[in-house]
Amino acid sequence: MKQLEIDLAAHDLYRRGFPYGTFAALRRESPVWWHPTTPTRRTPSGVDFWVVLGQPEVQEASRDWVRFSSVEGSSLTKTAAERSGHTLVASDPPSHTRLRRLVNAGFTPRMVAKLDALVEQRTTEVLDAAAEKNDCDLVQDIALQLPLQIIADIVGIPDSDRVEVFRQIDLVTRVADPAQGYTGAEGLAAERWVFDYAERLGEEKRRNPADDVWSILATAEIEDDDGNRTRLSPLELDMFFLILAIAGSETTRNVTSGGLLALLDHPDQMEAVRRDPERLPAAVEEMIRWVSPVTCFARTATVDLELGGQPIRAGDRVTLWFPAANRDERVFGDPDRFETCRTPNPHVAFGGGGMHFCLGSHLARRELRVMFGQLLHRFPEVEVTGPVSYLVGAPEQTVAVSLDRVPVRLAP
Repeated sequence: MKQLEIDLAAHDLYRRGFPYGTFAALRRESPVWWHPTTPTRRTPSGVDFWVVLGQPEVQEASRDWVRFSSVEGSSLTKTAAERSGHTLVASDPPSHTRLRRLVNAGFTPRMVAKLDALVEQRTTEVLDAAAEKNDCDLVQDIALQLPLQIIADIVGIPDSDRVEVFRQIDLVTRVADPAQGYTGAEGLAAERWVFDYAERLGEEKRRNPADDVWSILATAEIEDDDGNRTRLSPLELDMFFLILAIAGSETTRNVTSGGLLALLDHPDQMEAVRRDPERLPAAVEEMIRWVSPVTCFARTATVDLELGGQPIRAGDRVTLWFPAANRDERVFGDPDRFETCRTPNPHVAFGGGGMHFCLGSHLARRELRVMFGQLLHRFPEVEVTGPVSYLVGAPEQTVAVSLDRVPVRLAP
């Protein structure tokens, strides 16, 4: 058994961003490691788990829900029993199949087309506001604003509520980082506030449906595999709201901010995209690979098995590390080079395939293509004007590390 001597759950390991070099050295020695017991914020008594770093191994585990179950949740600490089976990230078939069909019912072709148009509008509004400031923060003023506004459009949050909703969602993500100074009680209060808001919003949509996805989800019914009519329960709707609000905003925010920094660090690549806009879709895929915004997802082995040459026992927690997998030399040529024309680019940033492949991948790609298309066209010069800082939740959070503050000057 390959056992680690480094604590991958330690916050300090990620204070300067994801440590790709450390993970590359581990991956080259073995694509799968055993992590001894380590305490976490949610589990002070400690957790132990397998660490999967190779791209083929991440794909194998991602696509095999029978041997690698998601019922106990996607985080290191297992999800609460009352929530198990009620979210897309903490369920397997048939529960997952039912939830996915219900959620898909809200994203009709007409709604998807409407969202595509809103992405254009919201991107323009976000960049207009940033241009007025000239000196602004890339993360807080640009990268975070677009996905939050689109999520608010999806669920029909009134404009008058958005500032407070966004503030509470931000607090939920910040409490996991001890450097932010928030208490666990403050984090629970923020999560409760978001849940209560989602519940009130769902009730309002049932009483007075509007032309938004949330109205459809609050009332949609489908026939399950047994022929029974079913709909999302209030708990399932509330949980989807929380996952959508946090996961949908954090991930796109990270690629927007990290992707722009990658372009600034590689001016030849930025110039190539400016000269040839047709290169933008491939450039966005490379930014997604390069940043890999989701750090790790957890699974539970249901049987004794072998993965990457290591013996895994039934009941073991297994974590899939997407940033490490997306720089696997066995799959990506020169993986530490940022290439906006990289092809093929079989990254696993949206998951390694299978039923848990990211539901929002289409929307995330759309947001990123529109954002970088407008940003590179409108601002021929972007300058980082101060030190950057990171928000570190550590791998107990599925997004363990992200850029938090990036002061920039935009030259329109």
